[in-house]
Amino acid sequence: MRANLRAGLALFNDGFYHAAHDPLEGAWLESDRDDADGRFLQGLVQLTAAVHHARGRNWEGCVGLAESALEYLDGVPDDYSGVDVALVRRVLETLASDPEVVERRAMPVLEFEGERVTRERLAPDAAALAAEALAAERGLDASVVERAAAYAREDRQRQSDDDRAASARNEAAKLERFLVDFATADDDYAIVYQRLADHVERRDHRASDVDGLFE
Repeated sequence: MRANLRAGLALFNDGFYHAAHDPLEGAWLESDRDDADGRFLQGLVQLTAAVHHARGRNWEGCVGLAESALEYLDGVPDDYSGVDVALVRRVLETLASDPEVVERRAMPVLEFEGERVTRERLAPDAAALAAEALAAERGLDASVVERAAAYAREDRQRQSDDDRAASARNEAAKLERFLVDFATADDDYAIVYQRLADHVERRDHRASDVDGLFE
């Protein structure tokens, strides 16, 4: 849940409200939806959706989601899982009563464990989640990013094999760099994505060749 929270909050703080929904929803789907974690995550998911609707001037949709999010957060402690839930509630209360506030004021920063989380501060695991959400947001094939993250995890696991440790470490670092670069890219994201896609395609071919040896 930690990586999902950091990814979601970083995207929110950087203004990608719709994309922020994805990593938070991913954590929610893995949670027990009736316990405090589930209600907390659902509240955050609906916060991102409420702001997204407000930015699109769908005032009614924003108000409904903000009110629903407040219901989910009812009973969740003010400081929960490193997030200032009290601040989240205040934001939701404002959106519920005055959704047009988004046109007058910027959203407050949502910190994680006292830190302002942005895309530049994400570790590779959280950056991969942010990158996948941004790929979908930008109309790109998010499965490319998902496969890149899977290959990076596979390479990190292979480091336990001394004979292949250096190669696996270098390959994992390269993939993680691509993922971080795409997650943090703005104007040049298409160039970074193409480099990542080319690298993943080469890995796919290598994996296919290895599989063919055992057929």
